[in-house]
Amino acid sequence: MKRVLLAGAGEVGAKHLAALAGTPGVMVAGVADPAPRTDVPRGVPALASWQAALRSLEPDLVVVATPPGTALTVARNAAQAGATVLVEKPATTDPAVLTPRPGDERIFVAFQPHFAPGLDHLLGSPPVVVHADVMLAVRRDPGYFRGWRRTYDTAGGVLHQQAIHGLALALRIVPGDIEAVDAEVAHRRGLAETEDRVTAVVTLTGGTTVHIDARVDHSGPAAHELALHLADGRLLQARGRNLEAGLGTPATAPTHEELRRAMYAAVLDAADGRPPHPCLFPLTALRRSLEVIDHVYRDARVVRVTDSAAA
Repeated sequence: MKRVLLAGAGEVGAKHLAALAGTPGVMVAGVADPAPRTDVPRGVPALASWQAALRSLEPDLVVVATPPGTALTVARNAAQAGATVLVEKPATTDPAVLTPRPGDERIFVAFQPHFAPGLDHLLGSPPVVVHADVMLAVRRDPGYFRGWRRTYDTAGGVLHQQAIHGLALALRIVPGDIEAVDAEVAHRRGLAETEDRVTAVVTLTGGTTVHIDARVDHSGPAAHELALHLADGRLLQARGRNLEAGLGTPATAPTHEELRRAMYAAVLDAADGRPPHPCLFPLTALRRSLEVIDHVYRDARVVRVTDSAAA
């Protein structure tokens, strides 16, 4: 039975607690958060300090569910203490801090939607792609952008927090260095530092392009999808509310809890010395995605139009 420490008991931590409860071979040994915003299961120790939790609980696996402003520090300390570490989302918004350090080999960045049907084979044997389309269309109202989500330093932007699942998947499949970026970032609703929409065309060496259209002011059905246009003329699409259908059909898509359990199983296999699952990111592999995101934000035209009717 593997002992799991959950660092962070907010919105994301609650989802991990629900999924871990049905995961075979694991037990939640403790939850670390100075101000938990979700109920900790009865009998599970709740500690204010993740440092104290690492010392007292000696977990086998640490699941980091804290904001990007602290996630990398927590992950690296846990890895240096000997635990295997799982981090979702970007772990940091600064690619420069991902220079390898001792213990980083025990940290895995995983995106739960990447465990959707067929994506493991796609990542294991990437096809030749001419261009990729990353599309995100969701509605996030002002109340969502409170607390740590309000500022770039603690949350990043729409690409870090919303569209990174599809963008990181595309960039794992499509090789090449950045040659050019044509992008626009729109701030129309005045939601602190948070933008409403990012559109971009990223050109990589060899002429391959990644097209991004990510918006959080969408009034229609939510979707986050990736389309890969292959050199042989085929089109591969990972579809769903958040890619969860993978290359299959939305009607048969696994639940988010099932995807998270597959993610935990992959990380625990890696901890036991088995070959890493193709859907797991080594920490250093995240750097390229963050560098692309940095280029998009740095080079983008910025539109600031306050439209109270749109809010």
